[in-house]
Amino acid sequence: MPSAAMQQKLNDQVKHEFYASFVYLSMAAWLDARNLPGMANWMRVQAGEEHAHALKIYEHLLDRGAPVVLQTIPQPPVQFTSPLEVFEYALHHEQGVTQSIHAIYRQAVEDADYASQVFLGWFVTEQVEEEKSAGLAVEQLRMAGDDRSAILLLDREFASRQPEAAGGEAAD
Repeated sequence: MPSAAMQQKLNDQVKHEFYASFVYLSMAAWLDARNLPGMANWMRVQAGEEHAHALKIYEHLLDRGAPVVLQTIPQPPVQFTSPLEVFEYALHHEQGVTQSIHAIYRQAVEDADYASQVFLGWFVTEQVEEEKSAGLAVEQLRMAGDDRSAILLLDREFASRQPEAAGGEAAD
């Protein structure tokens, strides 16, 4: 069973992942309301991934005989000024998640909790991809600037994002 400190960090991360799912759904709603369905799709796919991440940690706790303690999830932001601000928020959020995952990994190392270290390795790798994906979207939106045609082209491109399959690969 993980240490008490590890259990707390993992339960806190379950909350953070569910919150992240709500953040992405909120951003999807904002984008949908502005007739950017492709960008909204990108955010909905991301919301699903975050929900799946929360459940992975939930299952890890249960598999290790540790209690799952679900916590209150704060309301996500609902107002943004532009698609660029939405994706900048997403990137900033992912950078915070990366810091959180690294702190949990440090706890696993400190505890010599090898099972959690192996488990968390997947999340460390996933966060590299999460930051890369959000960062690319931010850079593309910065290049588009106020060019509505470019934003619409990006919206069309973002519409092609598909949910990941259970193994972590994009679904066909």
